[in-house]
Amino acid sequence: MKKCFLIVAVSVFLLSCADTERNNPYDERAYNYIGKSSAEGSSSSVETDDYPSSSSEESHPSSSSVEPSSSSAEPSSSSVAPSSSSSSSSSVPSSSSSGVGSTCSANFKTVKIDTQTWAAENLNCNVEGSKCYGDDSDNCTKYGRLYNWATAMALPPNCNSSSCSNQVQSPHRGICPSGWHIPSDAEWTALTNHVGTTAGTKLKANSDLWNSNGNGTDEFGFSALPGGSGRSDGSFGSVGDVGYWWSATEGNASNAYLRGMYYSYDYVRRDNYNYKSNLFSVRCVQD
Repeated sequence: MKKCFLIVAVSVFLLSCADTERNNPYDERAYNYIGKSSAEGSSSSVETDDYPSSSSEESHPSSSSVEPSSSSAEPSSSSVAPSSSSSSSSSVPSSSSSGVGSTCSANFKTVKIDTQTWAAENLNCNVEGSKCYGDDSDNCTKYGRLYNWATAMALPPNCNSSSCSNQVQSPHRGICPSGWHIPSDAEWTALTNHVGTTAGTKLKANSDLWNSNGNGTDEFGFSALPGGSGRSDGSFGSVGDVGYWWSATEGNASNAYLRGMYYSYDYVRRDNYNYKSNLFSVRCVQD
C-alpha cells in the first residue's frame, strides 16, 4: 500500500514539473518562449520592400512643357473670359474711321505669296476699341494696333460673346481698306500650307524684336512680328514672345480661329479657343 502511494506521488510531481516548463517564458520548448516573437519580428518592427510609398509621384511632363503658357506665347486654357464690365453699347467701328495720321487706307507694305497678296505689316488703324500694347503709342509704331474680334470685323460688340456667323460675309472686309479683307481660316491655311511645315520660321521677321533669338528668316517677306495680346480686363502680355492674328471665321459663340507664331517654335499654330474679346493683331489680305 505504501509502495503504491509513493508511485502516485512521484507521478504527480513529474507531471507538475513538465507543465511548469511548458509555461516557462525562458524555456525554448514552451509556447510562450519570449525568444520566439523577437526572432520573427515584433509588432513594432517595420518591413522594408521595393514598392513605392504612397507619397511617391510619377514623373509627368508639366503643362508648360507641352504647350506654351500665356507668358511664353501660347494661347492657353487660361485665357480670360469676357469681362462682365465690357460695354455692349460702344459704337461699331467702321473701315472709314480715322487712322494714325491717315484714314484706314492701304498705306501698308504688301507681299504676294503664291496666289495671295497679303499686307506685309500689321494693321495700324486707330478705330474705336483698338489699343496699343501696354497703352504705349510706340508699340503701335512697332507692332500695329491690337483689336478684339468684333472690332476687327466691324461688327457689333455683342458679337464677341454671341454667334454672328450670319453677319460674316465672304470675303469679309471688316476694318481693312477697300479691296482688302480679314483673312478666313481657310485663307490662313492656304498660306501656311504653301510655305510648309516650318512656316513659323519662314514667315517671322528677321528682327531682334523677337525675344531669345527667336527671329525668323522672313523668306517670303511676310515679316511677322511678336505684338503680344491684350485682354478685356485691360491687361497685356507676351510682347516679344508671340504674335497672334485674327481670322474672319468663328469657332463658336465666344471664340474665333486665329494663328499664332512663337519665338521658340518653327511652326504656325492654329487655335480657336481664345475669347473673341481678347485683343490680337490683324493682317489684311487682298480680295
